[in-house]
Amino acid sequence: DVQLVESGGGSVQAGGSLRLACAASGGPERYDCMGWYRQAPGNEKRAKVATIERDGRTTYADSVKGRFTISKDTSKYTLYLQVNDLKLEDTAMYYCAADYSCEYIDYPFGYWGQGTQVTVS
Repeated sequence: DVQLVESGGGSVQAGGSLRLACAASGGPERYDCMGWYRQAPGNEKRAKVATIERDGRTTYADSVKGRFTISKDTSKYTLYLQVNDLKLEDTAMYYCAADYSCEYIDYPFGYWGQGTQVTVS
């Protein structure tokens, strides 16, 4: 199975930026969809932030459109999320996920990393 390790989270002031990374190993090339999801404090559900498919098609949650950008480096098997103009409501644990289809990714289904915390103050 694929292993996913997130990094790049931290504490930032509102309006700031971060670049999250997700290093994939264990055959990530098999999966057609990778994405970023987040779980805010007190919420049970991991909500979709952005996904990217094998052909490069991307989707974004309405709340992050224009501020977040998902990308991937297939040579390094690394997924990125550039987060700009951060808002207090972006505070959450951010998770990287992968599966054969974006439709399959709905925790606990799919393959998930351990998460990286983003705190906006």
